[in-house]
Amino acid sequence: MTKFRKLNRPTGHRMSMLRTMVSQLVKHERIETTVAKAKEIRRLADNMVQLGKEGSLFAARRAAAFVRGDDVIHKLFTELAYRYKDRAGGYTRLLRTRIRVGDAAPMAYIEFIDRENELRQSKPPTPQPPQRPSLDPWTRSRLSRQFAPPKEEKSSEYEI
Repeated sequence: MTKFRKLNRPTGHRMSMLRTMVSQLVKHERIETTVAKAKEIRRLADNMVQLGKEGSLFAARRAAAFVRGDDVIHKLFTELAYRYKDRAGGYTRLLRTRIRVGDAAPMAYIEFIDRENELRQSKPPTPQPPQRPSLDPWTRSRLSRQFAPPKEEKSSEYEI
């Protein structure tokens, strides 16, 4: 397993908390938590959506071993897999909200993008610049001379 933030908890408590929070994120599509927890949830939630997009029996078993609830698994493999079928990654958004009153912990919303009632609209995809054909060096030099300003001839004031 990859390296996680420890979040001041023993391993069993930490993994149980993260599993529950990912399940609640899939179920409600937006939750508020601390920034450190949200960053960890984002990694795991993106992996769960990838499994949902894969759609195989093995992926379903891996997702079922992590998330809690049959309704969550069903939502992963139907609704979220269909919503993000054309997206390569980055299924969640982290929005910092406030400082918690009790302990001054920075809080954040973590939400799925491209959904109804989201806090901030997704940016449209940036258009890719048109591809230019590669040119051999001789054609390139000819084209650069075509667009370069004409050379001025040096006039000598001192003629003999």
